[in-house]
Amino acid sequence: MGLFSRKPKLPPADRPPLTSDERVLAWAAAGNGEGDGVVVATNLGLWLPGRGQRLGWHTILKAVWSGRELTVTPAEPVAERDGYTVVVDGPAETYLLLDPGELPHQVRARVTRSVAYTEHQPVPGGAARVAARRVAGVDGLTWTVRLDPGTAADDEALFAETDRLVAVARAATAPADV
Repeated sequence: MGLFSRKPKLPPADRPPLTSDERVLAWAAAGNGEGDGVVVATNLGLWLPGRGQRLGWHTILKAVWSGRELTVTPAEPVAERDGYTVVVDGPAETYLLLDPGELPHQVRARVTRSVAYTEHQPVPGGAARVAARRVAGVDGLTWTVRLDPGTAADDEALFAETDRLVAVARAATAPADV
């Protein structure tokens, strides 16, 4: 590969159904044991093989690059509250990337950049992470509370506390001159 060589363009057959304001940042051929596919990172999110829709950067709780495998843990909504969503870890999806190129770097940078605020707090029955995330193309922040594994999502005391924690976090992150 020379100094000015570029990765080949994404083959049209592997191109996900992008929106008009969406552009491909990086891609890599992937295998996950259930057949091959392509992982595509765009300015709006991550397209994974076998999924008919994009995962927005703000919905990815964790992305881990082992040097060979990319493991993505998406958020799974369990409750809609006033002004925020309560989520838990969805099933992790792992993809073997033989020629990853810029993909792991783009995934890490985009997921990290989406996080505007995060704080881990004890809650009734366990613990939770209050987070404010930036969503591509949307003004303001999107708030979530990610329950730690083992924290039950069906307790009114838990929801009363998460309501309070989100209100405190919103107040702490609001511009002072408003």
